[in-house]
Amino acid sequence: MPSKPRSEERSTPAAYRTYAEGPVTLQSHILQQEALEPAADSSFSWILSALSISAKIIAARVRRARLDDDPAGAGAHGPGDAHRKLDVMANDVLMRTIGGRDGVAIIASEENAEPVLLRTSSRGEHQYCILFDPLDGSSNLDVCGGVGTIFSILEHDRALRPEDSLLQPGAHQVAAGYVLYGSSTVFVLTIGSGVDMFVLDPSIGAFVRVAEKLRIPDTGKNYSVNEGHRRSFPTGFQRYLDWAQAHDYTGRYVGAMVADMHRILLKGGVFLYPPTAKSPQGKLRLMYEANPIAMVIEQAGGAAFAGPDVPILSIVPKDIHQRTPVILGSAAEVEHVLRHLRRG
Repeated sequence: MPSKPRSEERSTPAAYRTYAEGPVTLQSHILQQEALEPAADSSFSWILSALSISAKIIAARVRRARLDDDPAGAGAHGPGDAHRKLDVMANDVLMRTIGGRDGVAIIASEENAEPVLLRTSSRGEHQYCILFDPLDGSSNLDVCGGVGTIFSILEHDRALRPEDSLLQPGAHQVAAGYVLYGSSTVFVLTIGSGVDMFVLDPSIGAFVRVAEKLRIPDTGKNYSVNEGHRRSFPTGFQRYLDWAQAHDYTGRYVGAMVADMHRILLKGGVFLYPPTAKSPQGKLRLMYEANPIAMVIEQAGGAAFAGPDVPILSIVPKDIHQRTPVILGSAAEVEHVLRHLRRG
């Protein structure tokens, strides 16, 4: 069936088109992609299925966090961050569920110092490397705020040593996305041909597609940044904030990248995590946070940069826990930031 003109698409919200045609679950969507997308073989589809199962388990535990235990209780410690109990729980769920899939060669988590090599052969045609931040923004659990899971999927390069196969630029990702655990549980996914959004329907226990081919608004007079660190931002970022406030921009900052970026994806704007005196290389991790969110944003028509002439997806990582500055969001809003940075 020929595609609808863009003007017609925008006149009818994707959510209404989806339900008018009948609800499509994430599992159905995965099977459709397996038939349509070159990358989506059966191993790949099983991995996406494992991610959806993990999301349901984590969502259930997050909802009961305050009833079952203190979410701020002490947990294990990893590379650079103190972990909370639910960080550890989410990490364990993802490691077990995804690690059981035949197509997964290597799995790496922000919570673990080293990646885990699971298998060197597979019954499937392809093997994959899965990277994830299991519970982004977990400090928000203390105040019933939004948290999320971020994931990235790379094809395993068998010509490389296993420990080097992960160190691919974000442009090589075959899929990426995130899960937002908030007033509803939202699963956002790209397989390199647009962005689709699903919401967990607790009455049937399935993620249901509510929007197809999401497009980020071209503009949006919102910025999201922790202005508590403003005095240590480079001059260009401070100059941008002066300009934005002079032009009636509104600051919106949740403190969880997934929650902030989900709002920007739907409403437009820009998300900033500049370098600071304390974190001169930036604080967000390139491979677990910046790359997957950058892929989602670019697939939705936005832009993602680490600096004036450094697209995030072009960076060749040297370490799996490498950090980076981040400028993500509507293309026009990102360009406003870059314009101020280029002035030095």
